Amino acid sequence: MPAVSQLRAWWAERPPAAGAAVMASSIVSVGLHLTGYETLSRIALVLAAAAWLALAADFVVRLVRERTRWAAEAGTPAGLTAVAATAVLGTRLSALGWQEVAEALLALSAVLWPVLLFVVVRRWKRRMAGGVFLVCVATESLAVLAATLAAAVGADWLAHAALVLFWLGIVLYGVAFTHFDLREVVTGAGDHWIVGGALAISALAGARLVAAHNVNAYLWNDDDNGVLRAATVALLVLDLAWYCVLGAAELVRPRLRYDVRRWATVFPLGMTAVAALSVSTALDVDWLKGPGEVLLWIAVAVWLAVAAGATGAIRSTAPR
Repeated sequence: MPAVSQLRAWWAERPPAAGAAVMASSIVSVGLHLTGYETLSRIALVLAAAAWLALAADFVVRLVRERTRWAAEAGTPAGLTAVAATAVLGTRLSALGWQEVAEALLALSAVLWPVLLFVVVRRWKRRMAGGVFLVCVATESLAVLAATLAAAVGADWLAHAALVLFWLGIVLYGVAFTHFDLREVVTGAGDHWIVGGALAISALAGARLVAAHNVNAYLWNDDDNGVLRAATVALLVLDLAWYCVLGAAELVRPRLRYDVRRWATVFPLGMTAVAALSVSTALDVDWLKGPGEVLLWIAVAVWLAVAAGATGAIRSTAPR
């Protein structure tokens, strides 16, 4: 079966950055759900879940059989996509009403997070690609899922844990920025977009925390809620500013060849759309809904383009 052999050949060389494909598909599914395109949302969810299962199996197999390779890959920033992909998928499943599954994914990602975070941070260098911001993304993905579940099941302790993770993620963003090579904005292969995407998921975490407070008014006092709302708005504004800068850089210096790191472009695009839509709802900023939908369809279009590139990459590995 040529198709199977092609897929196996491609899979054998799969870098950990491919975890961003799960993140991208999951967040696009979330965005389509928020805008009422439920059928399309579930199609994206099925694709994300199937990819997550395959990646999870590969993660375990390499941990058991190829310990050296697993350790090398886990030590790269892209290794943190295991945490973020699991948490973002859990967030979508929570919206589907599958709270027990979402809780299990939260527990799994919470176990992986400190281990992978420690391994990644101790190998940081001075000038790094955009993947360095995955320390923030992974942390904030836990905050988003915890806050989402807190509102869904009424667990106040989850909301407080999410608040701690929210502020920690912002601190990690600042630390990561000191290691980011700004030249990546015009030379990066796709993961440079995470410099904005990390702010977007932070804004989404803030919006989910505000939404949890709207469900339970006793979570935080008025001053804390005011600070949280202001921080959420500031994060979204900064994210949109980076979106414009990164978009302009793509126009000035187009990078049209497929690279697996382009999934790390789709994720920030989708996350920015979801953040705008979520902030609109949580903070009652109605005018953000329109721009949020426009940004979502841009993300969907780029998702399709990257998926087409991935398909071409699989075919190119066919034995001659």
